[in-house]
Amino acid sequence: MERRDFLGMTGVAASAVLMTRPATAAPRKKHTGFLWGTAGAAYQVEGANVASDLWVMEHVSPPIFADKSGDACDVYHRFDEDIALAASLGFNTHRFGIEWSRIEPERGQISEAGLAYYRRVLESCERRKMKAVVTLSHFTVPRWVAASGGFTDPANVDAFAAHCARIVKSMGEKIHLAITFNEPNLATVVRWSGLSEKYRPYIEAAQKAAGISQNAPNWSSPMLAGERQYDGIVAAHTKALEAMRAAGASFPIGLSLAIPADSAAGGDDQGLKRKQSEMLDRWLAAPGDFIGIQTYTGGEVGPDADVPPPPGAEVTQMGYAFTPGAIEDAIRLVARRTDRPLYVTENGVATEDDQRRIAYIQGAVAGVERCLADGIDLRGYIHWSLLDNWEWVAGYRPKFGLVAVEPKTFRRIPKPSARYLGKIAKRGGLA
Repeated sequence: MERRDFLGMTGVAASAVLMTRPATAAPRKKHTGFLWGTAGAAYQVEGANVASDLWVMEHVSPPIFADKSGDACDVYHRFDEDIALAASLGFNTHRFGIEWSRIEPERGQISEAGLAYYRRVLESCERRKMKAVVTLSHFTVPRWVAASGGFTDPANVDAFAAHCARIVKSMGEKIHLAITFNEPNLATVVRWSGLSEKYRPYIEAAQKAAGISQNAPNWSSPMLAGERQYDGIVAAHTKALEAMRAAGASFPIGLSLAIPADSAAGGDDQGLKRKQSEMLDRWLAAPGDFIGIQTYTGGEVGPDADVPPPPGAEVTQMGYAFTPGAIEDAIRLVARRTDRPLYVTENGVATEDDQRRIAYIQGAVAGVERCLADGIDLRGYIHWSLLDNWEWVAGYRPKFGLVAVEPKTFRRIPKPSARYLGKIAKRGGLA
């Protein structure tokens, strides 16, 4: 089953019209301290996250994943190579995930080896003078969390807060920025796409099968549970932030949100306003030091749902409209709704044509520069992704990476787009 045809798990759901922008930007001075980086998620790249809830979900029937993650990109063994490569390309920032299940594979059982592993990742960043942006829950949880209902169980809310505090105590001095939850609002974006109802039977069947396999009738993987987990995730984020600060965190802590850059179909903006309110208000009201913006496309919104892309529109491997200008619109949308600092924590395109990736990057960065020129408090641009990786339901087919990965040898092969964005990072912007 196609990932785009099922759930837009890395960012946004169904999109519509092309919203490209000129690839020019007002000249500006280099912004000192601006983050230029690339991103990855632990489960998508490390390989063999066998204690995670999604490892269970991958191995039940009916299957909802096109491929099993398996060894993924073997980043577990190759993180130092990848961080060195990113630094050599010109990036000053590395975003990665800390897989909770590697550190607490069973409730209350803490792996010192797991903690030591992620300290080594942070030390690798430190050696290359790379700012480390850490994601503490990137769609996955330990299987024991899903077994008791995910974040609907208050005990798991407390366990997540304790886990985050543990990270601070163990390695907090090496973290530059922390994201508690990656795209916790995604289920709302997917609902507006119209795909939630269509595929709910498949999701529920897979969740039930996972529960049976684990003798856990309350099984609920948060990634696939929809909006039912929202109250618990807000509570977990809030408690985690408090626990991290109490543990001595001196770095900013926030959320990253899926934010399609939409416009109103037919001139009636009531549906658009309702969608934006539903996907943003709850999360912008939550405590935090910044908002991470994650945008891949934009489209039109009707009274009750998104409008599909028109015939002939250029679409990506995810079925998204090819819209480099979407990130600028998303930044401006959020800037109108909050006075917190903003970071682009994900932006990219799934394509086999690397020249189109370069065109996308050029248009996106031009939009970022226009936002900076207008005085928006934007502090970083982190591209998704460094590596071609396992893309959730869609498996290994979509190519988001600046760097290709040979599936058997795991050899890294930088694409021209890697060097293109790396040069932008070195310059601090477009030429």
